[in-house]
Amino acid sequence: MSNVTPIKIDTTDGRLPIKEKGLVFQEFANPAEERRNQLEKLAAGFRLFDYFGFNEGVAGHITYRDPEFKDHFWVNPLGVHFSQISVSDLLLVNHDGKVVQGDKDVNVAAFAIHSRLHKARPDVNAAAHSHSIYGRTFSTLGKLLDPISQDACAFYENQGIYKDFSGVVEEVDEGDEIVKALDDKKVAILQNHGILTTGPSVDIALWFYMSMERCCQAQLMAEAAGEPVVIPHETAVKTREFIANDIAAWASYQPAFDKIVKMQPDLLD
Repeated sequence: MSNVTPIKIDTTDGRLPIKEKGLVFQEFANPAEERRNQLEKLAAGFRLFDYFGFNEGVAGHITYRDPEFKDHFWVNPLGVHFSQISVSDLLLVNHDGKVVQGDKDVNVAAFAIHSRLHKARPDVNAAAHSHSIYGRTFSTLGKLLDPISQDACAFYENQGIYKDFSGVVEEVDEGDEIVKALDDKKVAILQNHGILTTGPSVDIALWFYMSMERCCQAQLMAEAAGEPVVIPHETAVKTREFIANDIAAWASYQPAFDKIVKMQPDLLD
């Protein structure tokens, strides 16, 4: 793993510092060091998706924009089980669909969605999508998550919804429509499909996915049991700003990363 020195955080003025680009809480000597750090986090993300049962056959993809070649992104190879993905398995693909590094195929939906997303949103360096059971179940309701818990407040007014499901995403035109539905938000519900999360780093996009999946589960359970009490707007906004800022999301992913690396150190190969 890369040896990275965290930036000291000064919160004396009540605000959390955020840099303009890339990884906001770590300093890297060069793009190669940043790339290695994020590819480790990316490979770990696939192992975590398997660990939590978020994967489903060949469906699902997590991407990372290369820090040096901005019109290229890293993605999982088609047909390789998430539990088997290591850093060396990851593919580098450009926005024209050409595999620049790697010898396996790319999931067509991964290219159609992520190539358009990375192109349209320069602030999005990573994005995650899969067919996890609670995300895809909640997506059938055609609505947004409600702020019914502290964790759900993270997504309050930060969600888009794409309602025009027309089958497997095969064309970049549909990728453009998903991007339009996401707009400037951090996450999206793809109706009758699943959930999509984004972030300025792999860490952040993955934490939002793990948290959003659990929030979908919680709301489904709450609505099955009765009528959940919705947190008032002012409180939901205040809570969101505290738990869903980039520093909080980045920090929340680190224990999961450490856990899966200790359990499955071969993911770093």
